[in-house]
Amino acid sequence: MNSERRVVITGCGVATPLGIGVDRFWDALLAGQTGIAPIRAYDPGGFDSTLGAEVPEFRVRDYVPKTYRKSTKVMARDIELAVVCAYEAVKDASLRTRCLIERGDMDGPPSVDSTRFGANIGAGLICADLQELTEALSTSGDSATGAFDLRAWGNGGMENLTPLWLLKFLPNMLGCHVTIVHDCQAPSNTITCGEASGHLAIGEAYRTIARGAADVCICGGAESKMNPMGVMRQQLVGRVRCGADDDPGAAVRPFDPAADGMVVGEGGGLLILEELEFARSRGARIYAEVVGFAAATNITPRFAPEPDGTGIALAARNALGDAGVSPGEVDLYVACGTGCNDFDASEAAGMRAVFGDRRDIAALAIKGAVGNGGAGSGALDVAAAALAVHHNTIPPSINTEHADTRKMLAFVSGDPVDANVEVALTVGYALSGSQIAALVLRAVGG
Repeated sequence: MNSERRVVITGCGVATPLGIGVDRFWDALLAGQTGIAPIRAYDPGGFDSTLGAEVPEFRVRDYVPKTYRKSTKVMARDIELAVVCAYEAVKDASLRTRCLIERGDMDGPPSVDSTRFGANIGAGLICADLQELTEALSTSGDSATGAFDLRAWGNGGMENLTPLWLLKFLPNMLGCHVTIVHDCQAPSNTITCGEASGHLAIGEAYRTIARGAADVCICGGAESKMNPMGVMRQQLVGRVRCGADDDPGAAVRPFDPAADGMVVGEGGGLLILEELEFARSRGARIYAEVVGFAAATNITPRFAPEPDGTGIALAARNALGDAGVSPGEVDLYVACGTGCNDFDASEAAGMRAVFGDRRDIAALAIKGAVGNGGAGSGALDVAAAALAVHHNTIPPSINTEHADTRKMLAFVSGDPVDANVEVALTVGYALSGSQIAALVLRAVGG
């Protein structure tokens, strides 16, 4: 058992295809709803699938102080999602930050000393705004042939981009804007490790608070893959579903041998982590305690998972060991469950190595509802785990009726199930890369 300071989750801020805000997210999971639908952001004709998982329309200006609205002009979609999640997280935690005070949402001094308020945010490789870039490139053609000319680009074409153009597309800008808006001055970091980013960012924040370098951290991840380049990358490596698109609700089928791939999406989740006594001193509502964290790597080629799930098992075992929890004590496993057969098989093999002969372990997989939003996906899994612990309820997992995990994982179908969720384990892994991370959450005791 970790003997350092105890760390708890007091706030969940999410922006998902199911809606914005933790209440909307949880209610939709309980109702078995899906946010997967035909893509609206661009014309998906010519792609293997025309389905996506898009966050409903919002105005980022509504989530920052009036004095900061001008800065929203240099926010790519990924940054906007992070800013929305941050606002929702501090509001959900009833944490008075500079943003909420300046907006008039809350009165009084800040809840936390800014020098003790940290941030760790997972991000992806942000796609350039294709329309904006194309308009600039169109002015850089050779006058005789019309072909792209580097000299014309250097002599004037690039001047058609705003001088601050690059600042919209740097992965660390998610954290930059969030820390400025909420005045986080303690240790901060950006993690770009694909779908593992959220787990890794939350785990690093957990360690930061446990060792005494901060009292509060905002952590998680956000990303938008809802652009032609983001979808094409996944299509080229054979991960996008290629079946009929006439039934979006049945598109993503975690652990189903007949599944034909994932649906690309967007979204994010940022959590508020606090030192336990600090949270209690301000009367904060506590969702769950973070009691274990570990990371590992996949040693197979870049685009292939380990068939036996060795890295997944290693991360899970070490996280349980860090928490002082045995596999037999786990009440809920929140799966990554992408709907890509080779990755799902690897994850199931890793869990068999961890749980051994255990059968019918309560499980939850949410990508049938929210798709795969890259760096934002893991944080949504952790948020779902925390909510399940807090409410002692396991939502249904969409499209898992035919999941094949050799009767090890028991997914809920239909109505949510009341259960005593004392301990939850969740694992996240990068589909492109080698990173794996696991977190253990526990209901807060004495």
